[in-house]
Amino acid sequence: MSGVQNYKRVLLKVSGEALMGSQSYGIDVEVTSRIASEVKAVHDKGIEVCLVVGGGNIFRGLSASKSGIERATADYMGMLATVMNALGLQSALENQGVDTRVMSAIAMTNVCEPYIRRRADRHLEKGRVVIFAAGTGNPYFTTDTAAALRAAEMQCDALLKGTQVDGVYDSDPKTNENAKRYDSLTYQKVLADDLRVMDAAAVTLMRDNSIPIIVFSIHEKGGFDAVLQGKGDCTTIAS
Repeated sequence: MSGVQNYKRVLLKVSGEALMGSQSYGIDVEVTSRIASEVKAVHDKGIEVCLVVGGGNIFRGLSASKSGIERATADYMGMLATVMNALGLQSALENQGVDTRVMSAIAMTNVCEPYIRRRADRHLEKGRVVIFAAGTGNPYFTTDTAAALRAAEMQCDALLKGTQVDGVYDSDPKTNENAKRYDSLTYQKVLADDLRVMDAAAVTLMRDNSIPIIVFSIHEKGGFDAVLQGKGDCTTIAS
């Protein structure tokens, strides 16, 4: 993998579940603070960092729709959950001295800025970490797709997905001790084999914009910085 000096701007996608820690629901303040410290370590090296955070620790739109809530309404509820997580991450980052802005695809000016691409670009240029919330602002699209969209709009050098495991495997490593981790994959292999790293729309968008996807464990201490330096365990998806 390329060294850290080759990355000027990156987007980190963090699931809502990552903020939950060992809890069954909500935000674990200690875990959120640790993730913020991972972001700070990269930001302190002069790399521009933006984030997209999910909302599954608070509300899952797709699951709720199966329980009887109309799908679009359920998805909007999930988007609001991502704003809560984004504000939690913002607080954790600013507690560590990192200037941060939350920008929401759904306007709610009392708590965060509306997403405006050129304003987000300017925040990053000024050294602020930008957290994109509320997905794309549209139902039926996942936060993975939102991450890919923002990575393309911000012209990021890479999209990093922090997951529960240290890369992409041919089967679930939690249930199969012989599961094989891929060091690298092509976009086409991910799509053809339905590896479910991210949804197909997100992978296709990254392929069309030639932005590599790097999958690593968000729980590995120093993992975010390490993979950018080409040292950590991860799977890189590119052409």
